[in-house]
Amino acid sequence: MKSTKHKIIGLLAVLALSFSSCDKDFEAINTDPINILNTTPDKLLAPALVSTLNSNMSRNRSFNNELMQVTVNISDGDGTVFRYDFRRTWADYLWNSWYVQLNNYRDIRTLASRPESLNTSYQGISLICEAWVFSLLTDTYGDIPYTQANAGKDGLLEPVFDKQKDIYEDLFKKLEEANKLLTAGTSIVPSSDPVYKGNVAKWRKFGNSLYLRLLTRVSGKAEVTASSIAKIKEIVEGGAKYPLISNNSESATLEWTGEAGSGPYVNPYVNGVRVQDFRSPGMGSFFIEHLRDWSDPRIDFSRYGNSGVNALGINPGSNSFAGVPSGYEIGVIPVKSAYFYSSDQLVSNKAVAERSLQQSAKTGIIMNYAELQFILAEAVVKGWVGGSAENYYNAGIANAINYWVPSFPADANSSDFKKYVAGADINWNPTASLDGKMEQIHLQKYFALFLVDMQQWFEYRRTGHPILPKGKGLRNNGVMPARLYYPVYVQSANPTNYKLAIASQGPDEISTNVWWQKP
Repeated sequence: MKSTKHKIIGLLAVLALSFSSCDKDFEAINTDPINILNTTPDKLLAPALVSTLNSNMSRNRSFNNELMQVTVNISDGDGTVFRYDFRRTWADYLWNSWYVQLNNYRDIRTLASRPESLNTSYQGISLICEAWVFSLLTDTYGDIPYTQANAGKDGLLEPVFDKQKDIYEDLFKKLEEANKLLTAGTSIVPSSDPVYKGNVAKWRKFGNSLYLRLLTRVSGKAEVTASSIAKIKEIVEGGAKYPLISNNSESATLEWTGEAGSGPYVNPYVNGVRVQDFRSPGMGSFFIEHLRDWSDPRIDFSRYGNSGVNALGINPGSNSFAGVPSGYEIGVIPVKSAYFYSSDQLVSNKAVAERSLQQSAKTGIIMNYAELQFILAEAVVKGWVGGSAENYYNAGIANAINYWVPSFPADANSSDFKKYVAGADINWNPTASLDGKMEQIHLQKYFALFLVDMQQWFEYRRTGHPILPKGKGLRNNGVMPARLYYPVYVQSANPTNYKLAIASQGPDEISTNVWWQKP
């Protein structure tokens, strides 16, 4: 008995020591080194930007390009986007993706406003990113949750839908504040910024250029036309107060520098689209045949030493850059000729393979310099600002090409550029009507907006330019869809505010114009 008693006492002592030892490092041992509870602004920015561009590029390829006749699927079925016919479920992806990233951008601003991590540059950048993503949301759907959005953790599970007019007015306030915050030039961690590598001055230029994009978008609404035009004039003529993107190197782009299949910044098309799906759609006649007829450098093989690929990674097919007419009727299957190369078709030569858009480093475009030039050309034509519409128009064309073909001169005064526009017969026509000048500007802007999220679609809805051919197979009465449906689950998750939104904006249909489209 005595021996047993001693054994029990000894065992208890060992257990006591064990528990003491465990307790000593309990917190350190049980802290997950990967899923951290606290973070800083520099840790959130790059993932948010990459995720946003992933979503933008996905729907640019499968939705915008089909609506805007960049590509045309070879399909005899229902639910084809190029026939203005798509299912309600198309709405879910962008809504979900964009709202998730807005949480991250807001967290960046919250963290950058705390005393221990105070940084006015991260605050300004987050405001620019919020304005960018919220503008995409409202331009896609119309009235959306805004002031009460993403407040679920605070118990607000059924947010109200703000009117688009009110959203735009607040986006302008965000961009004004961002411009002021970035004036100080407070440094940020370069590795946290895959767009400008820590160059705060360039972020400020992008924010003001985005400001012009959004002001121009609502400029046709009589109730805000005067104030929008006045602000456009103030920004354009504001000099150092409102610096703007001044060349292609200052364009807001995220360069996909990662190796195919690995690294933090890999083109989303590499892992997100099967190679057979990437090359499946034919090039739309409107898109490819303009480039062909202009002898455009962007599809010129000789620019790359006859390597078998051009800057846009387009295979001409057997019929020398012939396209598929968009909106063709069911039962009439067209012949596919030109199409985008997929990376596996060019894999034998790495340098050539990377010029497939599926691997290209250049596809992560947020806003480019050429777009800004066409915004300014329109502003001059409409008498909002002074200057030469022809100069802005030419600079837009030159830099849209130079972005993809660096050997092409960005200088619109160069002999190579003048030779190109003369041969393509796209010289500026100063005697054209306002509508004629808008067609000239927006035809070229259409090509400058290639791969830029949904901007081709937004601008067509705003202006009606460029004039697109209408196929006999179009649905929706042959009228370009004006918006996406609200996600179906919103009707059950937020029924009261959903009903109020459609009572105010109009039926939840693709034919219902958003605020800035209405007369």
